Amino acid sequence: MSKENQIFAQKIRIEALKIFKHRGFGHIGGSMSVVETLAVLYNGVINVDPRDPNMVSRDRLVMSKGHSVVPLYAVLAMKGFFPLDDVKTLNQPGTKFPSHCDMNLTPGVDMSTGSLGQGVSCALGMALGQRMTGIDAKTYAIVGDGECNEGQVWETLMLAYHQKVSNLIIFCDRNAQQLDGYCKDILDVGDLADKFRAFGCFTQVVNGHCTDSIEEAVQATQEKNPEKLPSMIVLDTKKGYGCCFAEGQEMNHHYAANAEMMDSAITAAEKRLEEIRHG
Repeated sequence: MSKENQIFAQKIRIEALKIFKHRGFGHIGGSMSVVETLAVLYNGVINVDPRDPNMVSRDRLVMSKGHSVVPLYAVLAMKGFFPLDDVKTLNQPGTKFPSHCDMNLTPGVDMSTGSLGQGVSCALGMALGQRMTGIDAKTYAIVGDGECNEGQVWETLMLAYHQKVSNLIIFCDRNAQQLDGYCKDILDVGDLADKFRAFGCFTQVVNGHCTDSIEEAVQATQEKNPEKLPSMIVLDTKKGYGCCFAEGQEMNHHYAANAEMMDSAITAAEKRLEEIRHG
């Protein structure tokens, strides 16, 4: 599965960059850092059906850092929820593809998010609902490290631990940056993994750009979690990863990029795809 997941991730990255190119701006930084996680989830982990997006028995995904929705649109389109060309209306009047997740507009999107901190609370509610109604399914959520400045994240974890909600699996995208700078300079949350453990989560730390490590961590949430705790997978990532003009830049949360910049990023990403295929 290793190479297949890597290839899938790079295809998602390329399609997301093409969507950003068509719009001319967007939340490129945080979108690029969650691509590998989405690739692993939608390449055999999450039980969803594009023919029946509201299937009651489906697994759920809540993109709590809702501004990172573009790669989610890309992967949902690639899985058949809607045509890729439709996403070119991103953030335009009348679109079904706004710049933050909207469950009422986009097939396959399970929760409207963007007000940071609230998504994980909704994910906990979904996971509890699955358990209470006897649905054998899981709820996955992706939260940002900057988002962990929000107290609601920690309230969620306290309740999740108290209720032993083992079908709740959260990924923390620890790319060390947030909207206006580095997390350590704005509000340093210290060692997030230690904090998550202290709040009762079965916690793992992995390279967030290694699909093998992510896949193994997801498997471990069920196979190596005897206390049936809520799970937290801390993803060590780089904001803007795989986008040549954004990666490594301090102010890369939202970019207005011209066609030349986008073309260079897409070309580099396509070259990387070929290297993965033939490597």
